[in-house]
Amino acid sequence: MNKNQIMFIVGSIIFVIYIYFYFKIILRQHMGKRQDNFKSHDSNDFDGMGNQGRIPDKKPKNRAM
Repeated sequence: MNKNQIMFIVGSIIFVIYIYFYFKIILRQHMGKRQDNFKSHDSNDFDGMGNQGRIPDKKPKNRAM
């Protein structure tokens, strides 16, 4: 084998390893954002009604306030 062929093969292996880890990082970031979106509730008001239709968990103790 010629020196150019060896350098090409070594460079190709390094490039493939780099691309593998690059996409792994991108997918990890994407999954992290998806999980953050699932955790945040009612970040968008899809029905346009706001919080009018929600039933509160507890009644206020002081009705004058």
